[in-house]
Amino acid sequence: MKILCVSDQIDPLIYTNSLKQRYADVDIVLSAGDLPLDYLDFIMSTLNKPVLFVFGNHHGDINETEMESYGAAHVDSRLMNEDGLIIAGLGGSMKYNKGENQFSNFQMKIKILKLIPALLFNRIFKGRYLDILLTHAPPLGIHDKQDLCHRGFKDFLWFMRIFKPKYLVHGHIHLYDYSERRISKYYDTLVVNAFSHYIINTGEKS
Repeated sequence: MKILCVSDQIDPLIYTNSLKQRYADVDIVLSAGDLPLDYLDFIMSTLNKPVLFVFGNHHGDINETEMESYGAAHVDSRLMNEDGLIIAGLGGSMKYNKGENQFSNFQMKIKILKLIPALLFNRIFKGRYLDILLTHAPPLGIHDKQDLCHRGFKDFLWFMRIFKPKYLVHGHIHLYDYSERRISKYYDTLVVNAFSHYIINTGEKS
């Protein structure tokens, strides 16, 4: 399966009339946050593929109800099965001021705990907890920064160790230098920074 991951920055390689030709074989689109509605709508209508998203700490002009009316699916704090993939979402960033969609470590822990019944159901009846965790913020110590705004969540590390998603796809961390690390391995999980855009081929060996 081929997955187009996007976040944080409008990419001219995506926002172009040649998108359909370039990515006709994409099966699903994941947005890790902080992208405007018209951009996601362009991707969705051009590729005619499912789009799943979480909010970043900067909403842009995205409205959950409006996005879902377009056919995109808001996966924050829930699990969805899309084309055989089990995907969970945990949007938002570390709390650094009084803005929306910011959480303390404790608040993020509560969001994770609420997912556990559905994760256990999947483990019993589908043989695995999930395939992809879609977040905005990165895990603590993986691709994150020292400042509070861009610091990762500690409990994402615990989540990966226990529930073993194949991928954690995040945004929030801009790659100004494209030699910066975009992909890291943590136990059984590939952590992918979706900044701008990135393609995941699930059939490839890690």
